[in-house]
Amino acid sequence: MTELARAAGPLAAAGLAVLILAPRRDLRLAGLAAWALGCAALAYYLAPHGHRPLLAAAGVAGLVLAAAAAALLLRWPWLLALASLACVPARIPVTVGSTDANLLVPMYGVVAAAAVALGWQLLRGDERFRELGPLSLPLAVFVLWSGATLAWSQDLRQGAIELLAFYLPFALLAVALARLPWNREWLGAVWILLAGMAVVFAVIGVYQYETRDVFWNPKVLVANQYAPFYRVNSVFWDPSIYGRFLVVAMLASLVLVVHGAARRVVVAASAAIVVSWIGLVFSFSQSSFVALVAGVAIVAWFAWGRRTLALLGVIAVVVLVAALAMPSARHHSLNSASGGRFKLVKNGIAIAAHHPLQGVGIGGFKKAYAARTGLKGKEPKAAASHDTPVTVAAETGIVGLALFGWLLVAAFLLAFRGVVPTFAGRVSLILGVVLAAIGVHSLFYNAFFEDPMAWGVFGLAPLAAVALARERVSEPRPRAAAPQPAVAAAPQAGRSRAEAG
Repeated sequence: MTELARAAGPLAAAGLAVLILAPRRDLRLAGLAAWALGCAALAYYLAPHGHRPLLAAAGVAGLVLAAAAAALLLRWPWLLALASLACVPARIPVTVGSTDANLLVPMYGVVAAAAVALGWQLLRGDERFRELGPLSLPLAVFVLWSGATLAWSQDLRQGAIELLAFYLPFALLAVALARLPWNREWLGAVWILLAGMAVVFAVIGVYQYETRDVFWNPKVLVANQYAPFYRVNSVFWDPSIYGRFLVVAMLASLVLVVHGAARRVVVAASAAIVVSWIGLVFSFSQSSFVALVAGVAIVAWFAWGRRTLALLGVIAVVVLVAALAMPSARHHSLNSASGGRFKLVKNGIAIAAHHPLQGVGIGGFKKAYAARTGLKGKEPKAAASHDTPVTVAAETGIVGLALFGWLLVAAFLLAFRGVVPTFAGRVSLILGVVLAAIGVHSLFYNAFFEDPMAWGVFGLAPLAAVALARERVSEPRPRAAAPQPAVAAAPQAGRSRAEAG
């Protein structure tokens, strides 16, 4: 079983890379089949031994449901985006052997339906390829390398979970989103759903703060007993994930407010921002506040240019003064003030330095950190990484870090290239700002690849770029100025000379 899993991860990743890059329909079908086969083998490896027949039966039933859902997606393609967004908060605690994880189980049903729909379209003769545009190569190579590192991962089970739960399904989701037909009304519905969810979640968060009643997560309840403030998580498992979702929704609304949307949209977006901000305050998520500041700075830069520098300076001073005023910063070490993150980052960099080329393999950070620092236990909680770039470097080496950087740069260039005050321009700016906020958040909370919204940006950014290019082509060109008499006389003189000759 161990060797099967070590082969299944690279197989699924290779199939996905072929699906993303291959220009021929038969090759893309073969890639999709390899992706499905590799995912099934990883699921079989991770399934508890005594429950495999039951889980296999549940898988067959799930395929039937996925086929029915795929029929809906084929009829109304944008249901994919709406359903994916609606499933973002639905993290369900799952125990896989000795490993506990909070997985987006409903989201996997949406991905399965998208895979069935994609397979059906390819079988019916759909000739589209490389839907991700400039992101096709960096995304395909990054996923391929990440899957390949499972072959030497120091923690095969955790690496299999990360591949099966995040990289493999969400990369296929990005491909499926990039195939959607451009539609203003459906994109508007996506924003309405995003802003509406944020408002509802914020209200729930305020209720939790007032009643001191936190849902789902007993760890937050225990931590609140000893902390000088009371954190809430709304319907999410972790307050930081809750805060990140509110930040994404606020930034999307802020772009509409600042960059010329209709008046009624501006009013609704402003109200959503106010309510979401109140909910964000009670999350007490420092990483979310930093991500919000970064996103606001980007929105302001595209609105006011260099005048934003003064605003950024004021924000930096306020943040610095606030940080120095905190007791944890004045009376404790840098590691204590950062909640232990500094030590994690420092040792993570050391792990990457000791495995510079290939890393310790996907999912291997905890075990490598525990071995380096002498932590005991099969699942040392203190070894959980809190910084995505450091984790990528430690697990996949300098190769993986370079590929990750290439993917991010390509995505930012695509989203921020030539942002203009049009509908497609606003969508493109929203996607770029959201990706930047999630990226900044991942510097303090390692959940970049676990967030389907980041992969959603990878899928929708090429779609917005194509729409923006079409808008530019269809723009009416200014009329040429009327010719001056001296210019008009020249052709006449030429004709006269010809006639004279």
